[in-house]
Amino acid sequence: MPVLERFFPAAEPGRRRRTGEEPMPFPMGSLPGYQQGTLAWDLPEMIKMVKLVWKSKGELRGAKHRGVLESEDALGGSAGDARVRGQTGVLSERRGSYPFIDFRLLNNTTLSGEIGTKKKVKRLLSFQRYFHASRLLRGIVPQASLYLLDEDYLGQARHMLSKVGMWDFDIFLFDRLTNGNSLVTLLCHLFNVHGLIHHFQLDMVTLHRFLVMVQEDYHSQNPYHNAVHAADVTQAMHCYLREPKLANFLTPSDIMLGLLAAAAHDVDHPGVNQPFLIKTKHHLASLYQNVSVLENHHWRSTIGMLRESRLLAHLPKEVTQDIEQQLGSLILATDINRQNEFLIRLKSHLDNQDLRLEDAQDRHFMLQIALKCADICNPCRLWDLSKQWSERVCEEFYRQGDLEQKFELEISPLCNQQKDTVPSIQIGFMTYIVEPLFERWAQFTGDTPLSENMLNHLRRNKTKWRSLLHKQHSSSRSNDHSGQVTGSQEQTLNEEETP
Repeated sequence: MPVLERFFPAAEPGRRRRTGEEPMPFPMGSLPGYQQGTLAWDLPEMIKMVKLVWKSKGELRGAKHRGVLESEDALGGSAGDARVRGQTGVLSERRGSYPFIDFRLLNNTTLSGEIGTKKKVKRLLSFQRYFHASRLLRGIVPQASLYLLDEDYLGQARHMLSKVGMWDFDIFLFDRLTNGNSLVTLLCHLFNVHGLIHHFQLDMVTLHRFLVMVQEDYHSQNPYHNAVHAADVTQAMHCYLREPKLANFLTPSDIMLGLLAAAAHDVDHPGVNQPFLIKTKHHLASLYQNVSVLENHHWRSTIGMLRESRLLAHLPKEVTQDIEQQLGSLILATDINRQNEFLIRLKSHLDNQDLRLEDAQDRHFMLQIALKCADICNPCRLWDLSKQWSERVCEEFYRQGDLEQKFELEISPLCNQQKDTVPSIQIGFMTYIVEPLFERWAQFTGDTPLSENMLNHLRRNKTKWRSLLHKQHSSSRSNDHSGQVTGSQEQTLNEEETP
């Protein structure tokens, strides 16, 4: 029985899709209302078309597999190794390859008889990987997720999408209006707005299937690292891609890479950090040799989903290989341990004024910086939104600290709820991580309205957190003083009662 059942619940068992079963072909030219060279339909029409195609596809597959699903052994299709080598030579991971963290593996001396040989451990992890795999991977059509926009909320969601480039965009409200499908809906809209569907001749059904894969592989039980965070980062990335200093040089490939990396940069995040995986001797830490463990896992999982969905299968092999490598470079840049590396390099470019955005390498570097900014932009949002994100990320830290305390591990920094308060964590994060990066970003963009707006929010939010921290300290001193007075009073009473 998994120890962390509360935080990593298993998906219900089912069957993997057979390798011979291909996605239903649906060329763009055959879509109603599609005109060569233009996109004649908007988001609601796109969604309705996706619904119709999935409904017909689901009925066919349901009739075909109903008997098989009832009679097939649930464990018959589990895979042993989570990694797959594709034609391009880049290792990828199957979706849902992140296993439960089983703490029976931590204490090998006392529980060695329970775990047994390495072969049994490998079988255990494979079993867990199988049950964590999503329903789509096993051929079960997710009917509920197809209803992207409830009819009652369609108008409000469309109105919000018309303002998706505004910095005060409320991703929490948008997620409610889309019935929890903010990431899928947002990406469908942005791919359409930027003309990526037409430019890369993407199949709309295949694109939707890939985006559902990405959204489903985020853990909704994580307070912070979930699909809403991915949608928030994607919306911020869209804003940054529109900055004139950058937008004038971006190619469609750059835009698609930026949006895909933002959407998938934390996919399958377990809700614990890299030091936790290393200290628990997790197999991913060993696999990636304790270097950018989570970021490597996010990247390889994204590659696995791209290949499984065959979203880019119609493109030349060298193009898909380049896309996979650049996606990896972008996602790996979000490793917070590499913050100084990128900051020093950005400062050098800005001081020397040698950035040439006509050069693909310099453009890619600025895409990395833009993604890093989008990933940690919460302190630069409006106070109401920023405060929600701050409380969520600290709640995730505290959960990790509770786990470490429960299993007698050293509590990681910022994860001790008794010592690390939300205001103190946020003030330190803003001072040492966020401010240096966004000040350099503003220097690059030339103090645009967006950059000035973000820095103003950052300063105001930091002031509010300092005020809250001061109130906490004042309240703490007041309680301590009250306790001391009570103690002296008790001592006086005891002396009076003594004969």
